Amino acid sequence: MIRILDFLFALFGLLFAMPFLVLLYIIGLFDTGSPIFMQERVGRNKKPFTLVKFRTMKVDTASVASHLASTSSITPFGGFLRKTKLDELPQLWNVLKGEMSLVGPRPGLFNQEELTKARDEKRIYDVRPGITGLSQVNEIDMSTPELLAKTDRQMLDNLNLANYFKYIVMTVSGKGSGDRVK
Repeated sequence: MIRILDFLFALFGLLFAMPFLVLLYIIGLFDTGSPIFMQERVGRNKKPFTLVKFRTMKVDTASVASHLASTSSITPFGGFLRKTKLDELPQLWNVLKGEMSLVGPRPGLFNQEELTKARDEKRIYDVRPGITGLSQVNEIDMSTPELLAKTDRQMLDNLNLANYFKYIVMTVSGKGSGDRVK
């Protein structure tokens, strides 16, 4: 049921948001010259997939978890995208392809060994990663791997249709600040 909802929301989201996505892309061209950011992430069953987002940091920023990046690397337009969470919209493509869900644990990087270990212990990789979830709306990010894995497990154990919609509504209405940058 959740996969069907994911597919339909992603499909209609991409179709209806297309003019807006094109506008953000064009503004991003002027901001960084390269408005799309693609990065290999850890997916379901620890299989790699390429996550797609709007770029919020300078092109030459090191490929590290957000909490390890410097705030000076965020562009002015990127700051707006992060604050409004519009940088996440291209991930609807990942959802449409079945690599992600709208709701699930945020996908980490392969070099985040402490997070990968904590999530392995709690069987987080049994499910598709998500755009948002319980951790995101409670401002728990990848800088606290044990707490993140524990919260992800709690979300998965209690995930039902009501919570699925609750996390989406909370995210769209601005709950949670997104990934922190030091």
